[in-house]
Amino acid sequence: MSALQPNSKPAAAAATPPAPALQRTPLHALHQELGARLVPFAGYELPVQYQGPGQGLLAEHLHTRASAALFDVSHMGQVRLHGPDAAAALETLLPMDVLGLGLNQQRYGLLLNDAGGIIDDLMFVRCDAHLGLVLNGACKAADLAHLQQRIGSRCTIEPLPEQALLALQGPLAAVALQRLLPGAEKLIFMQGAALAWQGHDLYLTRSGYSGEDGFEISLPAPVAEAFARALLAQAEVKPAGLGARNSLRLEAGLCLYGQDLDPSTTPAEAALGWAVQKVRRSGGARAGGFPAAERVLAELEGRLPLARKRVGLIASERVPVREPALLQSPSGTPVGQVSSGLLSPSLNQPIAMGYVAPECAAVGTVLHAVVRGKPVPMTVSALPFVPTRYHRG
Repeated sequence: MSALQPNSKPAAAAATPPAPALQRTPLHALHQELGARLVPFAGYELPVQYQGPGQGLLAEHLHTRASAALFDVSHMGQVRLHGPDAAAALETLLPMDVLGLGLNQQRYGLLLNDAGGIIDDLMFVRCDAHLGLVLNGACKAADLAHLQQRIGSRCTIEPLPEQALLALQGPLAAVALQRLLPGAEKLIFMQGAALAWQGHDLYLTRSGYSGEDGFEISLPAPVAEAFARALLAQAEVKPAGLGARNSLRLEAGLCLYGQDLDPSTTPAEAALGWAVQKVRRSGGARAGGFPAAERVLAELEGRLPLARKRVGLIASERVPVREPALLQSPSGTPVGQVSSGLLSPSLNQPIAMGYVAPECAAVGTVLHAVVRGKPVPMTVSALPFVPTRYHRG
């Protein structure tokens, strides 16, 4: 019987392909043992918070501010660039000074598309024989493809999926870490060092995503659980999850890719001009030479007007304001949108970051966020909301 005949049975609907299985980090079993509530994030199953006495988002946040907390950030992408041309090649993709970076020095970078939009924000460090990159977990596959396409002929690009990454954050992080890694306490903010633990090679930088002092530690996956347990055995250290990581970074005025940054956002719009060194700006020794350099530099230097600008916002009422709440002038004219927002555990006030028209970006400007149809007054605030405490020596 033909499929076109009226008595034929309809063909079965095509089966929906199953969602890809979530990946797990080397600390997955430890998270379960510690009572983590695991959630999907960037293709991984990761702890959003831990359950039990003295745990939960608020407790983990405040413990990080007071002592030291251990975060599993092994979902991030770790990459090495090898070859004598690696630094010059990387400079063609981002507006930062890579060639001038000293040994074991780290910088924040912005990977740009051909319109000057931010493909990803990343960290890069000069090690002995290579450049080390840390990419956002949700962007790492696309970033790797971009790197390979744009500079793969000029340097060797080596992904490191077998490496774990841990973040120890808080004012007592150095006190705890130096017991395991003597010499770690000598580093200052944005410095790195190759050290060893029980015969295993580690690389750490004094940096992080909390606004506090702290370290990020790259180490072989088979060693990660034992090293994490050794850190958690220190009196100062407790585990913390994605919830506290998010509230800490927002209090510090740090961007989350996919919310506060995306491919349509330029460095000037994101208020990230501080990350572009003079050597890459107009008149610098290596000015330009990166994607959409003319637009990016014109915006940073005020020669081209901005369409919008990232600002901090503090609510005058205790009503949490979350993304993507609309922002209006007091008269009701739309002027922007919230990109990240929550009730600050440290300040006990609703805080947010958002993008607004440039004429509304001055500190002290009063705007209204629309929450469930009602206006919530917010005041444009300087960033960070909570002073950073990076160890600069």
